[in-house]
Amino acid sequence: MAGTPNESNTITSINVTPLVDVTLVLLIIFMVTAKLVVAPNAALKLTLPRSSTGDQVSPVFAVTMPRDGTIRVNGQLVPDDAGFIQRATAERQAHPDLRAVIQADGEVTHARVVHIMDLLSRAGVTQIAFAVTVDPAAASSR
Repeated sequence: MAGTPNESNTITSINVTPLVDVTLVLLIIFMVTAKLVVAPNAALKLTLPRSSTGDQVSPVFAVTMPRDGTIRVNGQLVPDDAGFIQRATAERQAHPDLRAVIQADGEVTHARVVHIMDLLSRAGVTQIAFAVTVDPAAASSR
C-alpha cells in the first residue's frame, strides 16, 4: 500500500536519457553552424610563408568552379573569360607574387580546368595550386 511507513517517495535514481538527447542535439547544431560561419574560401589550408615583420601577406586569387559551369573569383561571379582575364591581370599587377588556388568540383571537366589554367597563364599568374579534400581512407592506405 501507499501508506505503509517502509516505503519512501524519494527518487533514488535520475533518468539521464533526456539529458543526453538534448546534449547530442546541441552538439550537432553547433557543429553545423560552425561550418556555416567559416567562409568557403577562408577554410583553405594554406602553408603561408614566414615573415619577420608580419606586414607582408601573400595574396591568394581563389577561383571556384562549381558543377553548374559558373566561375567565381574570391567569391564573386565572373561573367566571361574576358572578365576573368581582366581581374587576374589587375590582381597580378597589384601583387606580383600572386598565387591562384583553383577549387573545382569533382564533376567539372578536365578541359574546363585546363582552360582556366590557360587564362591564368595569359594573365601572368604562374603560381597555381589546387584545393582538395583529403580522403582519410586513401591517406591511411599509404
